[in-house]
Amino acid sequence: MKLSLGMILALCLAGLQFVAVTIVVFSSFLTSEKVLLEHARQLLSDVGTNTIEHSKGFLTPAKGAAELATRLAENEVIASDNFQQLEKLLFQQLQISPQFAGLFYGDEAGNFVYVMRSGGPGPFRTKIIRHDEGVRTTDLIWRDDSYGAVEYRADPEDTFDPRGRLWYQTASEKLTSIWTDPYIFFTSQTPGITAASPVFDSSGTLQGVVGVDIGIESISEFLSRLNIGDSGKALILNRNGDVIAHPSQDLISTARADGTFRFVNIGEIGDPVARAAFGHLAADDDISVAREISTRFNHGGSTYVSTVMPVISEALPWTIAVYAPEVDFTGEIKANRTQNVWIAASIALLTAAFGLALAHVIHKPVRAFAVRSSLVSQGEISAAEPMPKTYRELERANETLVQAIAERKQSETEFGRTFDLASRGMAQVEKGTGRLMRVNSKFAEMLGYDAAEVLELTVHDISHPDDDVAAFFFSDGGQTRSEYLHDKRLLRKDGSVIWVSENVIVIRDETGNARHAVMTVDDISERKAAESKIRRLNRDLSHSSRVNVMGQMATSLAHELNQPLLAITQNMDSVLFQLKQNACDVEELKTIVEETDRHAHRAGDIIKALRGFVKKDGVEKAPFDFEELMEQTLHLVRSEAKDNGIAIRTAAHGLEPVYGSRVQIAQVLLNLLRNAIEAISDSDVAERVIWIEADTVDGGLSARITDTGPGFDPAIKLFEQFESTKEDGMGLGLSICRSIIDSHGGKLWYQKDGQGRSQFCFTVPALVPKTVEEKRDEFSV
Repeated sequence: MKLSLGMILALCLAGLQFVAVTIVVFSSFLTSEKVLLEHARQLLSDVGTNTIEHSKGFLTPAKGAAELATRLAENEVIASDNFQQLEKLLFQQLQISPQFAGLFYGDEAGNFVYVMRSGGPGPFRTKIIRHDEGVRTTDLIWRDDSYGAVEYRADPEDTFDPRGRLWYQTASEKLTSIWTDPYIFFTSQTPGITAASPVFDSSGTLQGVVGVDIGIESISEFLSRLNIGDSGKALILNRNGDVIAHPSQDLISTARADGTFRFVNIGEIGDPVARAAFGHLAADDDISVAREISTRFNHGGSTYVSTVMPVISEALPWTIAVYAPEVDFTGEIKANRTQNVWIAASIALLTAAFGLALAHVIHKPVRAFAVRSSLVSQGEISAAEPMPKTYRELERANETLVQAIAERKQSETEFGRTFDLASRGMAQVEKGTGRLMRVNSKFAEMLGYDAAEVLELTVHDISHPDDDVAAFFFSDGGQTRSEYLHDKRLLRKDGSVIWVSENVIVIRDETGNARHAVMTVDDISERKAAESKIRRLNRDLSHSSRVNVMGQMATSLAHELNQPLLAITQNMDSVLFQLKQNACDVEELKTIVEETDRHAHRAGDIIKALRGFVKKDGVEKAPFDFEELMEQTLHLVRSEAKDNGIAIRTAAHGLEPVYGSRVQIAQVLLNLLRNAIEAISDSDVAERVIWIEADTVDGGLSARITDTGPGFDPAIKLFEQFESTKEDGMGLGLSICRSIIDSHGGKLWYQKDGQGRSQFCFTVPALVPKTVEEKRDEFSV
């Protein structure tokens, strides 16, 4: 049987359609599966990285806790037996540190004071354990925010002993500040870490340990909010294999026989998939890995993908582990594969039927050409007759165009989804005007507007008037840059201000002309607030040091005035005695009165020097005579130096006036002189001399204080806060001195002179400082 051309065309069309669709389906499946699996691994890696960055946020309060524990250990109240005063101190520290769960102190006798946050009946609860002549008492006190007692309760059944806790044993063994591994808090039964520091008495004997608790249960809450496929999970493992954070927080702890709680190990956790994925790590004492490891594994008939990240840091030796079912990423395309094969078969059958009709249509002009050729060959019609109407061949061009349009639509759809669902605020901005063309919901939420309202604004409307706006958003701004990145303030709808990190990327066409910009913002208000708190703390510490210096000045003044006043008193007693005895010798009385007058003038000079020393109080800067200030300062320390057998020699003549705060420069000079006197008086050096030298140099004045003391340990960082060579020192004096000199545009440093003697040097600017032209911010127009 011969097949017609139309039948052959229909069968070929149906067969080719079936084969093509089948190939496309399977090819698309394999390609999509590979891409999705790679996307799954990248997603797990991104989740691990995100969790690492979130966990690093606990490093800052942990460091702060360690520093707080150390400062508390130096407080005399800690080592005392005044439990009420100790409780109040811990209560105050807990109030100003919202990230801390509790503060406590335990001593060698088993006494214990613990102040923690409570759910009721008061917001704070205190636990005090006393051992008095062999009698143990345990008192529980709930207090309100103002330290008022809400409820008292005794707990005779309590058996807690701080000496048996890991933080106490570790700190007393190492005799230094420590961080514990994560553990379950005894009282709240929640996970956390502890920073602890030993407390010593004046003889260096261990008195007890003071500590700070930091809860880490919020990490598990963070993990529970992560979306990893449909049912994937992330967990955090300690270096020893303990599971310290999991989306289901109930799975991470288990009770011991004594009623206390501990973390479960990864090999015993109640999450069977997590055990299958990471349980093999528990075979080693240290589960940390050197690099990111991604694997596939089977469990319960399902295939999973997992990722193990390297430890966060030495300070936080935690490992992030993530797993997710593979079907969460490839299940839908697997289900579509069979469906698409049946669709391909159906399409082939329909195509065959359609092909027959199409073949008839296509073959019709062929028959017309054949008939025409036959008629022409027979001479029945002329060759000049018009050709039969036929079709243009546009299939290939049409397919190319359709494919290009589809690809563009797909790209626009993917970008739009990424833009709208981004976790960061994003906006598309018009060039020149700064008009907001498109924003995502996160951007509108950050500013307190709905999507329609915010599109009526420009970046100029939402930017703080004192902050810079990228030049791209001005009609006359430069268009050469492609990216702007800076911190700035934005105005919310209610008038409040938020700090954001703004990244502006300029989108250009093929010729390099700017079309629009994409602006991405992150809210950094909390970070800015934390930085502000740190600056206020530094100002408070500086003020404490200045108060200390004024106390030293008062002590020196009292010491200096005591000698002339004592001499005046003795002379007046002698005069009164002679007058009562009627044995007045005019020459002797004259001598006594002249000596009294000399001592009175000396006292007046001392008071005059002090008044000159502190005149123009505050930080107001003005021209002053450094040589005069140096002489007035010496009035306050010369007697102390003399008592310690120390000679002070000066070399400063004809100095030019300098510009600055007289009181602050005097504070620096007095502090350096007292340091030199203390260094020599505490040593047994033979030569006991201090030299003060000052010279006029280009741009201002250079001063040097040299002493014959023993010098400093090279390991001491002299100008850092809390670094001190004195047992009772705060470690703030030299740090504040450097801050004062820096604020004056000068420099303070320490060196050895040519003979190896300790020498502190500083510079002070000239009479009138030069005006410094502020640099134009790179983001301004």
